[in-house]
Amino acid sequence: MLSPRHAVSLVFFVNGFVLASWIARIPAITDKLDLSEGQLGTALLGTAVGAIGAFPFAGRLIGNFGSARVTMAFGLALTVSLLPIAFAPNLPLFFLALVFAGASNGGMDVSMNAQGVEVERVWQRPILNSMHGFFSLGGLAGAGVGAGAAALDLGLPLHFALITILGAAALLWARLAMIPDDPSAHEGEETPVFALPPLAMVPLGFVVACAAIGEGAMADWSALYLRENLGTNAGVAALGFAAFSATMLAGRFTNDMLVARFGPERIVRTGSFVAGIGLALGLLINTPLAVMVGFGAVGLGLSGVFPLGISAAADQPGIARGRAVAAMATMGYTGFLAGPPLLGWVAEATSLRLSLGIVVILAGAIVVLAGVTRRPATGDESAPAVVEDAVGQGRQAT
Repeated sequence: MLSPRHAVSLVFFVNGFVLASWIARIPAITDKLDLSEGQLGTALLGTAVGAIGAFPFAGRLIGNFGSARVTMAFGLALTVSLLPIAFAPNLPLFFLALVFAGASNGGMDVSMNAQGVEVERVWQRPILNSMHGFFSLGGLAGAGVGAGAAALDLGLPLHFALITILGAAALLWARLAMIPDDPSAHEGEETPVFALPPLAMVPLGFVVACAAIGEGAMADWSALYLRENLGTNAGVAALGFAAFSATMLAGRFTNDMLVARFGPERIVRTGSFVAGIGLALGLLINTPLAVMVGFGAVGLGLSGVFPLGISAAADQPGIARGRAVAAMATMGYTGFLAGPPLLGWVAEATSLRLSLGIVVILAGAIVVLAGVTRRPATGDESAPAVVEDAVGQGRQAT
């Protein structure tokens, strides 16, 4: 039998696994539909449209039905969403399939983080960072399986059907150990028009958005900077994002231990300082090795900001947890999507080197505002008993 912590970690893993599985097959999809790069970019906007549209509704649903049920509903929808992607015969239907997938993923993102906060509450120690680490592990596994399926020339319908079955089975198993929400977490729940943060949470939302812009910049611009600005070959250029990804994964699996010892504020402030100084030095030295080390510093330094932002948001007094988590997800997702194009426009007007310098400035802003992530200490030796009680409640709810 899974513990609640392992169950939610499995949910995060499935989320990353399913997403990476179809992303790895984008070349096969573009060949099948004969899409240009511009058409593919238009289609991929569907995931953003769906996700941002789902965030506020997910918060409301969590308030009405609890995060465990909502996680399961959106999670199963995400696994099923692979099938319309596989069978889409043209660009308009592919776009609509991605809207459905994006909405499913957006709702799952909010609800699984809300469930993670509930488990963190009963466990009485920080664990949300490691859950995000399992998302990254799932992404690596899904990308590997996708690459293998592509190498074997496995058809999209068969590949995605297998992922749907495996993902759904794993989620249903995880559901057995998921726990009901604390009823007081949803007192005074209101239906938000859009999942923007309340005024009191704007600084925290800004911190999350700054970190997300940094992550998006590494995803979209790291390889290009090494390739075009420093003249490396394609293989070396790809190592820039690999360095960022590896250090972020390592950070997410070690941050919980560090947060328990030093507190979230110190981890966010120190990490952001490392990210800013590391990237600044890399860009100043401006050799391939120095820049890759800088990208790695960004991954390590920013690895805890989003999970700790979610935890801090869920602890805000007078604000329902579902709404708070939805607001942080909206800010993070918006920063991740909007940041890289904005940096691209700056790069076009100046240079990509100066544009990436904006990430240094944003890391500095997080250093200054790190206090908004401060939370009370939660260490307690009675946590396992509390968790066992929560498991029993979860079984009854199931």
